[in-house]
Amino acid sequence: MVEITEQTVDCGGAALHCLECGKPDGMAVVLLHGMKFQAATWRELGTLETLAGLGLRVLAVDMPGFGKSPASGVAPVEALTCFLDQRGLRQAVLIGPSMGGRIALEFAIAHPERAAGLILVGAVGVAENQAHLATITCPSLIIWGGDDQVSPLANSEILLAGLRNARREIYPEAPHPCYLAQPEQWHASLRTFFTTLHV
Repeated sequence: MVEITEQTVDCGGAALHCLECGKPDGMAVVLLHGMKFQAATWRELGTLETLAGLGLRVLAVDMPGFGKSPASGVAPVEALTCFLDQRGLRQAVLIGPSMGGRIALEFAIAHPERAAGLILVGAVGVAENQAHLATITCPSLIIWGGDDQVSPLANSEILLAGLRNARREIYPEAPHPCYLAQPEQWHASLRTFFTTLHV
């Protein structure tokens, strides 16, 4: 059983609730969430435990106004940047589904040197950021549900074409939150990504 600690991080006007587990000196992985979800979703799904089992330092954060983080006027990318600073993380792999994918993408565009890797799942806001994708050079994994009705598959094509170091997986017949529909496949994808990242 993985021990998961819970804390609130003060990010200059935004109090961000987070769950943390894994190896304190391992590669840092920050899990964001979609509009209808929160940090606790990753605990319930077993993703925190799966990543901790790979020797990683795992942090799942509630963005302002979601989960246990109160609403704030601080912009999401600014809040995430401050969160990494407060946790002493120079670099991290960012995992972002849907709305979290937009935040991860915009963070990596603003701070390419701080993104050690990107996993974008049915990300939204792709077209708006298309012109800046080439600034992101870290290894990226694009995951999409084959039956995503929220963020069309065309968005994954834009990411695949625009990101310099990306590969894509499509989960057949899976909806927008494809990780919830196919958790075994999701965790297998994560294991493969982080195994190759360590090499």
